[in-house]
Amino acid sequence: MVHGFADTGRLFRSMNRGLEARGHSCHTPTLHPRDGRLGMPDLSGKLEAFIHANLDPGSPVALVGFSMGALIARHYLQVRGGAGRTRAFFSIAGPNRGTPFAYLYPGAGTRQMRPGSAFLRDLNSDPQSLAALPVFTYRTPLDLMVFPPGTTRLPGGSEHVVWCPLHSMLSSDSRVIEHIAGVLAGLSSVGAERAGPPGSSVASPVS
Repeated sequence: MVHGFADTGRLFRSMNRGLEARGHSCHTPTLHPRDGRLGMPDLSGKLEAFIHANLDPGSPVALVGFSMGALIARHYLQVRGGAGRTRAFFSIAGPNRGTPFAYLYPGAGTRQMRPGSAFLRDLNSDPQSLAALPVFTYRTPLDLMVFPPGTTRLPGGSEHVVWCPLHSMLSSDSRVIEHIAGVLAGLSSVGAERAGPPGSSVASPVS
């Protein structure tokens, strides 16, 4: 699981409990610098290093990204080849087409989160790199940090709208956790090639 802007891996405490109770192994690294000042590729490289160091090469991975963490995860999946070992991608409040809120903070990472940035244009110009993955997006209409609403959508992704009062609470919302748990259970029970055995690891990016 990858946290968002200025967060830490502790952001996913509730999700960890919910998924570990169902037999999944959860990993929640804190990626530095937490404000992304060196850019998304820097943090996606650190995510890749964490996955290589902490997960067996053949173990199935489901990637969860919250807010900025969704973009870090996408860079790992789309540019660093992470899609090849990933079974599903969950983007929670991810600014996949940018957010005006990113203009309020300096640094390479926030510049890359601005609407129309070269970073986002590059990611969004290659939807086929995620085509083989089950992709799920989650948003709240009450989000005052990642907006407008359509910015969270991904081509081919299944969109889920959750009436959650705050952006920061969406990753711990019980409805989001239950949906992710259900998807992982379905992947395991169907026995699809990319699903792997029950107890797959869940890596959540930092946003």
